[in-house]
Amino acid sequence: MSIKSSKITVIVGAQWGDEGKGKITDFFAGEADYVVRFHGGNNAGHTVIVDGDTYKLHLIPSGVLYDHPISVIGNGVVVDPAALIKEIKYLQDKGVNPNLKVSDRAHVIMPYHIEMDIALTKHQGELAAGSTKRGIAPVYGDKMYRHGIRTIDILEPDIFREKLEKAFAFNQTIIKAFGHSSALDKEKIYEDYLDFGKFLAPYISDISVDLYNAHKDGQSILFEGAQGISLDVDHGIYPHTTSSNTVAGHISSGSGVSFRSVNRIIGVTKAYLSRVGQSPLPTELEDTEAKTLRDKGGEYGTTTGRPRRVGWLDLVQVRQAVRTNGLTEIALTKLDILSGFKKIPVCYAYKVGNKTIREIPASLSEFRKSKPLYKELEGWGDLTPDMIEKGFNALPRTLQYYVKYIEDQVDCKITIISMGPQRHETIIR
Repeated sequence: MSIKSSKITVIVGAQWGDEGKGKITDFFAGEADYVVRFHGGNNAGHTVIVDGDTYKLHLIPSGVLYDHPISVIGNGVVVDPAALIKEIKYLQDKGVNPNLKVSDRAHVIMPYHIEMDIALTKHQGELAAGSTKRGIAPVYGDKMYRHGIRTIDILEPDIFREKLEKAFAFNQTIIKAFGHSSALDKEKIYEDYLDFGKFLAPYISDISVDLYNAHKDGQSILFEGAQGISLDVDHGIYPHTTSSNTVAGHISSGSGVSFRSVNRIIGVTKAYLSRVGQSPLPTELEDTEAKTLRDKGGEYGTTTGRPRRVGWLDLVQVRQAVRTNGLTEIALTKLDILSGFKKIPVCYAYKVGNKTIREIPASLSEFRKSKPLYKELEGWGDLTPDMIEKGFNALPRTLQYYVKYIEDQVDCKITIISMGPQRHETIIR
């Protein structure tokens, strides 16, 4: 099914992030007029491989690798200007000139947010989320305290000065109260960020109006989520989450586009599970088994390079993703990585004491005690290019059963099957 027929399509993560959303977005982005990021910051990343070339993206949507679509960073995204400028230059050096718009209402990550992030993580201890130390939580905090700085502000020196005075004093006081030393120079920050503003000014726009007019004119919009359902600050494994809403419904607040126009929501699910960061992880593998799966799948963070924790597919998690996002379909990725395993366990529920639960509990105590209940499925051998050309029915019967078992358990159709990192290594059912 072409995304042109739905006009507004949303792609979100159905696990902990790192599901392969970048590839799925890239696969469809060539049909879109706009590709939009609507939350998160440069704590998220996607790796996209096109014709053998690898691109690592952190803020700019995956659609940037096509000539046609306009890439949009929405107001729900928090932007580190230095990181964004570095990414723009990185793409230009690789021969890609970003056709980019950045919301004038997006909040800006400041150097004191990064110092605050380090201090907070140390303070939170066992309740920490495993922060990437990019300043994400503190900038969202400042946004809610209502002394945040937005991209429009770094284009206006007087307003920027007024806001910086208040925000700098507030953050420095808290950082020092945590016993964390800080040698930040407020005047240098002021000058640096005005320079960032001059560089970014051609990209900054009221993207809510731009997208409204585009939709009214019949153009297609593709929304690309970052991270996944279990990192959603409301619906995820709190407090081991990110600091934004990762669910599809956040496109409205994160971009200013009405949700009522959406009729296709694709949840990207990896055929197994990976996670960067701290939290209980019921299906986690250890030792040799974990290393085998991690190395075979290249499970190292795009943003941090950290080894990802890995485990078997958790359908309790995917079931929640289907429900909270209103998924119309699932894109199942990295099936090729499971080739060669004789048996493949799939978690369909948790055991907590004497209870069997099929939904993610709000109770952190219950989640810590959750033990996976597995259905053990037969594995399959190597997947060959001709199978992709012939389609789903050419796949090994055990793999077809794996797909159908997931569909039955989570009550959602799997319409996209990814069998490798390249665009063409994809089956549409």
